[in-house]
Amino acid sequence: MMDLFSPYKIKGLELKNRIMMPPMCQYSVDKKDGIATEWHYMHYVSRAIGGAGLIMVEMTDVEPDGRITDFDLGLWSDDQIPALKRIVDACHSYGAKVGIQIAHAGRKAEDAEVPVAPSAIPFDENSKTPRALSTSEVKEMVEKFRNAVRRAVKAGFDTIEIHGAHGYLIHQFHSPLTNKRDDEYGQDLTKFGKEIIQAAKAEMSESMPLMMRISAKEYVEGGYGLNESAVFAKEYKMAGVDIFDISSGGEGPIGASGRPGTHAAYQVPLAKEIKMALDVPVVAVGRLDDPTLANAVIGNEEADLVAIGRGMLRNPYWALEAAAMLRKDAPVPKQYKTGF
Repeated sequence: MMDLFSPYKIKGLELKNRIMMPPMCQYSVDKKDGIATEWHYMHYVSRAIGGAGLIMVEMTDVEPDGRITDFDLGLWSDDQIPALKRIVDACHSYGAKVGIQIAHAGRKAEDAEVPVAPSAIPFDENSKTPRALSTSEVKEMVEKFRNAVRRAVKAGFDTIEIHGAHGYLIHQFHSPLTNKRDDEYGQDLTKFGKEIIQAAKAEMSESMPLMMRISAKEYVEGGYGLNESAVFAKEYKMAGVDIFDISSGGEGPIGASGRPGTHAAYQVPLAKEIKMALDVPVVAVGRLDDPTLANAVIGNEEADLVAIGRGMLRNPYWALEAAAMLRKDAPVPKQYKTGF
């Protein structure tokens, strides 16, 4: 029977366990240049020492105005490669594999003077009204994603995750709530995402899996639900996605009736449904900090990997603590063995 510490392999990616550190923005770039800092190095490498099988570097953007804030990471320049490569190399030395989430915030780019989006619809009454991208600009945006993936591959990452969730640009294109275009990218709401997937795959080796994070449910009137997300995820799978990272929300105010995130494992049913509907590997995320619960998600075959967010923010050694609690073997650094 599989458990949290069973190895996992997909294509050429081999993980020592099923524990993933999800992408979590640190807002810690010093000079607004998008280059990873010493904070990022310590943050990620400590989780590698702490036993995570896969570490996903936070949302990293394809252009300066694609960031949520000016203090986010970027991959729009070759100058940003060396600092990321240093992180990857160090994490590898402690037995972890490393991915990076490539993204554009679209209308949720708070520090952009004029954000861009598929349509000129602001996120809420307190947000800037975005400018709708022209058709040619959408095609240029696909190339910006391609170039960011190329740089990520050059930095040595083991996998790439395309961010199609949480109300950011790709999500904005495949949601009928935010895409009111009348061109080819409005006639096929998944066209933008599919073109990015195909561009990313062209920059990656055959052995390198492509991941994609999606919001399986929007929790807002006029938004989509699980039935619709299963349909567009199938399109993305056919375009080349190898594994889906299943989250939810991100568009519009969260209604009182939904109240997502108030109980443990609230998104696991969404991951399980996508896994079953598409026959595709999935990552489950969302309040899975209890090792017994996380272990059950794997043992019950509801997901292939579990992402531990808040738990790893609190404790870089969450994976080692989980192994001790579950009485599983995990390689504790010799310097820390006395503690265990």
